[in-house]
Amino acid sequence: MKHGPSSESATPTVTGFSPGFAALGLEAPLLTTLETLGYEEPTPIQREAIPPLLAGRDLLGQAATGTGKTAAFALPMLQRISHAAKGRPSALVLVPTRELAIQVGEAMQRYGKELRTSVLPVYGGQAIGPQLHALKRGVDVIVATPGRALDHIRRGTLKLQEVKIAVLDEADEMLDMGFADDLEAILAGTPKTKQTALFSATMPPRIRAIAHRHLQNPIEITIAKEPVKAGTAPRVQQTAYIAARPYRAAALARVLDVAGANAVLIFCRTRLEVDDVTAMLAGRGHRAEAIHGGMSQSQRDRVMQAFKAGQTELLVATDVAARGLDIPQVSHVINYDLPSSAEVYVHRIGRTGRAGREGTAITILDPREQRLLRTIEQHTKARVAVLPIPSVADLRAKQLGRIQGAVEQVLRDGQLETFMPLVDRLSAHPPAAVAAAALKLLIRAQGGEREEQEIPAMPVRQPELGRPIRDTRHSGGRLHGGSARAERPPTGRTRHGGREAGMARVYVGAGREVGIRPSDLVGAIANEAKVHSNVIGAIEIEERFSIVDVPASMVSGIIEVLSRARIKGRKVSVRIFRE
Repeated sequence: MKHGPSSESATPTVTGFSPGFAALGLEAPLLTTLETLGYEEPTPIQREAIPPLLAGRDLLGQAATGTGKTAAFALPMLQRISHAAKGRPSALVLVPTRELAIQVGEAMQRYGKELRTSVLPVYGGQAIGPQLHALKRGVDVIVATPGRALDHIRRGTLKLQEVKIAVLDEADEMLDMGFADDLEAILAGTPKTKQTALFSATMPPRIRAIAHRHLQNPIEITIAKEPVKAGTAPRVQQTAYIAARPYRAAALARVLDVAGANAVLIFCRTRLEVDDVTAMLAGRGHRAEAIHGGMSQSQRDRVMQAFKAGQTELLVATDVAARGLDIPQVSHVINYDLPSSAEVYVHRIGRTGRAGREGTAITILDPREQRLLRTIEQHTKARVAVLPIPSVADLRAKQLGRIQGAVEQVLRDGQLETFMPLVDRLSAHPPAAVAAAALKLLIRAQGGEREEQEIPAMPVRQPELGRPIRDTRHSGGRLHGGSARAERPPTGRTRHGGREAGMARVYVGAGREVGIRPSDLVGAIANEAKVHSNVIGAIEIEERFSIVDVPASMVSGIIEVLSRARIKGRKVSVRIFRE
């Protein structure tokens, strides 16, 4: 797929709409918002999807997480419903998880600010009262998980007769989680004249079957995987750290503090993100400068000269602003956002490890971007090691180690005569205490006494390199378009997945007799216990009980929460399952 022209001119200005987005047909209020948010140019999926969606066409899009899908459907959706009557929902977005519902809802609130569009995320695990109140008051856009949406529809509190646009986001994951029947029931309650868009990272036959039933003559878009030669950057050590969205900035700061690097290029997705990250790093004592399309050429020249001269240790940039920059001495490249394609990823990390030197590439990874990372690995034929975020103890040990090395180097260099009179004046104190006090002052001057918080660990997917990246869990026996009966082993059990190391088994006192499905258990655990659905392992559903594999480290918390929750509208017994 060919990319459109850059949205930056030779001398970009701070104000004015991005010609890249303006050319897609978006109206002034949305362009103003995008300018405020610092978006510089459309991603490929945005460039391809926005015009047909604005024209009212149905759309079937294949694109991975991190490609800009949310803006690709949200911007035309907001523009098309901006003149609709307020009160009942005009747009519906269905997503697989609570986390994604919150994320998409927040994004649509930001995009729709100038249009005064009201957006309501609807998901399990939160009190239903505020949702009922908001629905009664009236909202324009509903972003919902299928289970909670269906719950409101059956209560009569969510009415979809006025829906003009429906979007299924991460459709393959919704099917993997067993939501196929729920999706059919929800879409059946929407007008046949509505516009429908379906986005999926993969396009198996079951996704095409849904598209055939619910999309009318759709435009099909595939954001193709960019061809990348194997071993493009063999001298670059590649690592990634997984951090939940609220902790991304803290994870970046921690990784930088541990690395102790002094010639780092940090890539962000938008101008606003560049400014926020630069301010955060400067506030922690780093010499950081920003470079993006909202700066004049003279400003960019000044920043580049300071970085090349070593006066700046961290350069925070967008991809657009970094094009054509000659920066030969970069020791580290950090992706604060995982780029949307392998081509962009390789181009970024290729800025380190030049001229025979080894380089380091680090990615701060959203938990949902792990599949995209594995796709990049398959294209580059290079493993990206996913490491735990350094702890506070790791940081302190690294800081002390660097101080020790610096002191030993000064001792080797000698020429300490100037400081000996001060040492003599402090001779009333034990020599070790004097040395420790001096080291404390040095660490304090470097910001090393700053209070630090531990960053929560996130689960890691580690499929073998070269295997298909496909999560077939939480499917309720519908992995390949077959029925649940066809997937059951001869014992009559509905089995889901396989046992994994480090997992514990949880007994849930409800089964097929009351209509329990894998999606019910996944939804209850993910939403009530506030854990990502990806960490849930095998599920077995018997006639009167079910067994779920969960991480052993989380089992006590999950049992405690589920014991208070309702599954299929009823209280159930929950305990550790003993073989």
